[in-house]
Amino acid sequence: MLTVSDAATKKIREVLDAEGMPDWGIRIYYAGQGCCGPTYGLNLQEEQLPSDEIIENNGIKIFVDKEIFGTLSGMELDYYSDGENEGFIFRGGHLPSCGPECSSCE
Repeated sequence: MLTVSDAATKKIREVLDAEGMPDWGIRIYYAGQGCCGPTYGLNLQEEQLPSDEIIENNGIKIFVDKEIFGTLSGMELDYYSDGENEGFIFRGGHLPSCGPECSSCE
């Protein structure tokens, strides 16, 4: 199962509140293939679609299409900030150790 770090949960809550959408959640979607394997994206989403699995984490709803749900098993959605760079990143699972320092994945 996908887990969500405390840092990612906090940032998601900040974004939803700032956008005036506190009851919404986020959608994780398959965004293509990168140098380090599959890449995923995030969008804000209001309601669960019929093809979605839903994960609830500390009051945050996370919508994932059933077709990619299994590919996220063992992964963690995290949020990093190193002063100049910040963003969400997926760690663990089947992904190689490729992180924000891998500029060719962008």
